[in-house]
Amino acid sequence: MTDDTSLQAPAFVPGACGLPWYRRAFAQGAGYILPSCVFALIPIAYALDAGPATIALVTLNCLVIVTFFVGSTLVMHWPEWARWLWLAGLISSILALGLFPESRPLYFAPLITCTAVTLIAWRHALIVVVAATVLGLGFSLLQGDLFGVVMVLMGLALALTVGLGIRYDAARSALRKAEERTAVLAVAAERERIGRDLHDILGHSLTTIAVKADLAQRLTSRDPGAAAVQIGEIATIARQSLKDVRATAAGMREVRLASEIAAARSVLTAAGIECRAPVALPVIGDADSELLGYAVREAVTNVVRHSGATICTIEADADHVSVTDDGTGFAGPHDGSGLAGLQGRVEQAGGSFDVHTSSAGTVLRVQLAAPTTEGAR
Repeated sequence: MTDDTSLQAPAFVPGACGLPWYRRAFAQGAGYILPSCVFALIPIAYALDAGPATIALVTLNCLVIVTFFVGSTLVMHWPEWARWLWLAGLISSILALGLFPESRPLYFAPLITCTAVTLIAWRHALIVVVAATVLGLGFSLLQGDLFGVVMVLMGLALALTVGLGIRYDAARSALRKAEERTAVLAVAAERERIGRDLHDILGHSLTTIAVKADLAQRLTSRDPGAAAVQIGEIATIARQSLKDVRATAAGMREVRLASEIAAARSVLTAAGIECRAPVALPVIGDADSELLGYAVREAVTNVVRHSGATICTIEADADHVSVTDDGTGFAGPHDGSGLAGLQGRVEQAGGSFDVHTSSAGTVLRVQLAAPTTEGAR
């Protein structure tokens, strides 16, 4: 079988190759074409008035035609050139009937056209069908054989019906496979989304909890009241994190730039880092606000965890956000799954993602491709 699937026999059934020959034949259409073998009786009937030798030769010729016709269901796994030879053998055996007077070879036109559309690629089979129809009609009209005209037109109609039916089944099968692949990709994308969201949510929340727990521990002996406030906030953050995890699994988690800046101000202050952030924001669409909010969340989490910074500056506009710290920087601009996940989000939305880090600090900037103004929260 050829490697080019467009040149496979249209009626080829891959699963039939390992079956016994008779089951393979029926799996590839023998049950549909066997009744058409009755056409082989027509030349024999016209030859009954000739001598026994002529009757024997015509009968033998008709048997060869039937063999080629039915045997086409057994050779569909052959290479294209071999299937062309098989079709040529069928056509030659039909044309050989022209050697016998009154044999009516044109009555076999449906066998040629139907075999062509099942055995060779559609774009090639269509040429054979058109050529057989034109030549058959021409000879039938020249001979004044109206029944021949009917048979040729019937061959055209059968070929188009069978060929288009096979193409429809093939298209439906391809569509079903595409839908299955899409479903698998959708599941994989949903798993990636949930994993990425859980990383963002838990990473931020656990960092906040750790910072506030350290602060509460330091305040326990000096200011028990302030320590109690921090412990209460830890409990609130933990409960909110649990709600966020459940909402993320259900696909309902909402992240917004304004709320993330407010949360960043709180966690940075608790960590002893001065936070410089805008107190007012322009109107930003929900999708853009969510993406910029994730950028602030990931950047601030990294500042608190790794930077050793004393000052963190957040700058935000309708189409971009940047987070700058004066810490020690880190080894590479894309270290960690958090930054990689954020970069994936930004690039998927058509925006740009840049991280510059050095011993003087780190700058993370996210630029949106096309800001929207549909109303922000």
